[in-house]
Amino acid sequence: MMKRFSLLGAAALLACGLAAGQPAQAQTKTLRMVPHADLKTLDPLFNTAYITRNHGYMVFDTLFAQDSQGQPKPQMVESWTASPDGKAWTFKLRPGLKFNDGTPVTAEDCIASLQRWAKKDTMGQALMAAGAEMAATGPDSFSLTLKQPFGLVLDALAKPSGMPPFIMPKRLAQTDPNTPVTEMVGSGPFLFKRDEWVPGNKVVYVKNPAYVPRNEPADGLAGGKVAKVDRIEWIYIPDGNTATAALMNGEVDMIEQTTPDFLPVLETNPAITLNTSVATQGMAIVNALHPPFDKPQARQALYYLFSQKEMLAAIGYPEKYRVDYCATLYICGSPLATDAGAAPYAKPDLARAKQLLQEAGYKGEKIVVLYPTDHISAPAVMVLTQNMKKAGLKVDLQSMDWASLAARRLKKDPPEQGGWSLFLTWGGYYDASTPLTNPWLSAACGNSLPGWPCDKELDALRTQWIQEPDAAKRKDIAARLQARAYESVPYVMWGEFKPVSAIRGLSHTELMKTGIPVMWNVEKP
Repeated sequence: MMKRFSLLGAAALLACGLAAGQPAQAQTKTLRMVPHADLKTLDPLFNTAYITRNHGYMVFDTLFAQDSQGQPKPQMVESWTASPDGKAWTFKLRPGLKFNDGTPVTAEDCIASLQRWAKKDTMGQALMAAGAEMAATGPDSFSLTLKQPFGLVLDALAKPSGMPPFIMPKRLAQTDPNTPVTEMVGSGPFLFKRDEWVPGNKVVYVKNPAYVPRNEPADGLAGGKVAKVDRIEWIYIPDGNTATAALMNGEVDMIEQTTPDFLPVLETNPAITLNTSVATQGMAIVNALHPPFDKPQARQALYYLFSQKEMLAAIGYPEKYRVDYCATLYICGSPLATDAGAAPYAKPDLARAKQLLQEAGYKGEKIVVLYPTDHISAPAVMVLTQNMKKAGLKVDLQSMDWASLAARRLKKDPPEQGGWSLFLTWGGYYDASTPLTNPWLSAACGNSLPGWPCDKELDALRTQWIQEPDAAKRKDIAARLQARAYESVPYVMWGEFKPVSAIRGLSHTELMKTGIPVMWNVEKP
């Protein structure tokens, strides 16, 4: 477990830490936020880690963005056309767009960025599978031609999470998608201060003076991105007690994701506002490459080893922030929500879990569970591993921070050779609510997603879902796809909750209800 300090002692230590060696910021409005994890990977098209995605929104911009109703709206794009059959599209960029190195944003930059994105992201891959071809038709305009209709073109270009299609210069976008870009040249509302970046401690952004926001009011992730503070610091504080003390004493302005244990303390403080974000789904990611989880029976067994209520109660969220039981893989209350295939797993059954492990041929292999001590899922990891041991699994619990886990999970080596077997994470509403945005549900065979799930029947159903124009039929296909997912188990869903951010002295923070800590339009006195 994480070591915890007294509130007063932690506050004193943090105050010294923030003040030491820091130049005065007179006349500069600085917003300090405690992020949910440490930033180690800068390239938002390299992995699906939310901390890297959040960094991407600070530095880069997108062609389209979702508003608060989930509708795609133009962002970098000024105008566009679509043919009646949905196969021919044209896009024209807003005038005056520039990267932070002073170069203009061109159609060639957009095409190269989308091509790189499409090699990694599931929606991008689906777009390319429709025969997409792009060509510049001018310095600031390009065409998109499809061989077959793809009704989610704008939804794909406005994809808000996982791997959003951020636009970067062509010279950077031509980097191999499996090699992270390290030069942060974007056209977003903030600039990344590499000279002040201290991994494990602090990330700094400053207002981009060259950024010209749209005229529309900000709405969700769309509209005008107006930077109203001069400087933003992400202060990484992995201990929840220390972070809470810092917020209560005014040394930071916001905690992106509050440790649930401290919600009762924060709820009674009139100076602090608590914001819930969109619903989030807990995900247990299993490595399908190596025994025992290369067999679906072993993956199914995990569902019988816990109740969702048990996992969520372990994390510490009060009932008002969680759903005791959710049957759907698409987020409860979402348009595609269904209970298809969930019935067998409604209650824990240790005997059934043991039977399935036997059917999977489990022979006592070491199960390497990655345990992120600075992640809200940490208590749930402990519950699951204890139950795994009851079922006879030989568990090797390996502690690390979340950033290290994000790097480790890319390894395909066998667990006994530095690889892994299982880790817990979560997916926000944007990522979990459809068969194409849910990373592990949408991962086709041959994917590069950690866990490397593969099921041809899921692939076929997903293709049907993409190509079906009728909404009612699409919902039926989604239900059949979920039923199949409960059989093949590309990942294990362990519950639904709403993360809570804690804010002190800031206004206009309603955009953060998206679950992404966007810093545009936020004001600090």
